[in-house]
Amino acid sequence: MLVAAAVLPCPPLLVPEVAAGAAPELDPARAACTDALGVLAAARPDVLVVVGPDERTGLTRYPQGTLGSFRGFGVGVDVRLGPATDTVPGRPLPSSLAVAAWLLDRTGWADAPVEGVGTGAALPPERCAEAGRDIAARAGRVALLVMGDASACRTVKAPGYLDERAAPFDAEVARALGAADLAAVASLDAGLAHELQASGRAPWQVLAGAAEGAGLSGSLLYDDAPYGVGYLVATWS
Repeated sequence: MLVAAAVLPCPPLLVPEVAAGAAPELDPARAACTDALGVLAAARPDVLVVVGPDERTGLTRYPQGTLGSFRGFGVGVDVRLGPATDTVPGRPLPSSLAVAAWLLDRTGWADAPVEGVGTGAALPPERCAEAGRDIAARAGRVALLVMGDASACRTVKAPGYLDERAAPFDAEVARALGAADLAAVASLDAGLAHELQASGRAPWQVLAGAAEGAGLSGSLLYDDAPYGVGYLVATWS
């Protein structure tokens, strides 16, 4: 059963070595991420499942010990999802789960085994909900770390340029995540999210499926778009 969740953004810029001179601009987001991970640790889960957008289609599992890297961004920073295992899985982490692994290591996470799930951008809402229900049933006490960004179209300098639909979309996502409004999260328009380059849509809808019947309350810790991309931090507990 799901006992707690944290929703975090997943830009590699959260890693200071990647952000370089711009690193201080995301200090408030990093602080909010640390606070959210503290909520997960306080829930004392039996297992932590990290869900994030993936370049692969469908659903892809990443076992504990899977390695990731930010070398593709020009820095020699390597990460591992959770503690090391006897066998190192061959498939590397997608960037969203690599960011999660970096955040977990930064906060000293060692409270529960860690698993990863990558979600393809086109994963239908009903499949997301089904995956969430399956995750929630994995153990008596399950925590979810949900990675994903809101729209990438908030300003003319944003990766997707300015789209007037972006701000209202992000505002509704922030409201729904802050209120743990399962129905609103589950009903997010997948087509619109794709057009606005909102990578968090599928992971958020996995969370909505996992939270069915859990009776969790939400709290919004961070809501900003420093680079024209919506970054949100929320907790459900």
